[in-house]
Amino acid sequence: MRLILLGPPGAGKGTQAVAIAEEFNIPHISTGDIFRYNIKEGTELGKKAKSFMDQGLLVPDEIVVAIVEDRLKQEDCKGGFLLDGFPRTVAQAEALDNAIAVMGTSLDKVINIQVDKEVLIERAVGRRICKACGATYHIKFNPSKGESCDKCGGELYQRDDDNQETVTRRIEVYLKETLPLIAYYQEKNKLAVIDGQQHIDKVFTEIVEVLRGDL
Repeated sequence: MRLILLGPPGAGKGTQAVAIAEEFNIPHISTGDIFRYNIKEGTELGKKAKSFMDQGLLVPDEIVVAIVEDRLKQEDCKGGFLLDGFPRTVAQAEALDNAIAVMGTSLDKVINIQVDKEVLIERAVGRRICKACGATYHIKFNPSKGESCDKCGGELYQRDDDNQETVTRRIEVYLKETLPLIAYYQEKNKLAVIDGQQHIDKVFTEIVEVLRGDL
């Protein structure tokens, strides 16, 4: 399976990505991870990307695509892959399609986990994290038994960027940027929309059903 996973911040994309990769025995490829790897290892592509990042500039599409393409050519991707965090624009999607076509294959499906903006805001603003062990709670959906962490007794805190204003802006930027991408894959009949407001297990079951139907 050659897949792309889309979803706004707070949609549960990370949790589903891990489960999908395990279910279909394919690597979960996060663009953030491969960027960090290339920069840490000092690869030619990593050096090029870092030169832009050090100046506070966006890394050009051709470098981003080249880094992703290089990862997709590795042995563990021969049976498929799950891309998370890429593409972000239609230009990147077109470049990805071309790169995969050169490899003699194509995308199977693009999964879009959809959650209402109001729900995403509620999820993020209510999140609490343990300073000691990193355990995550939610004041409504997964509260701790007391005021401290159930696992280690550590202090719980709210991340600075988990306030309503920042979260709202982050979601709006994502939705605006992703809309053309969703239309692009819809036109190609590759898009599957999943209701991310259901229970985590139900979301995963629906994703697997969609993908198994395409096998």
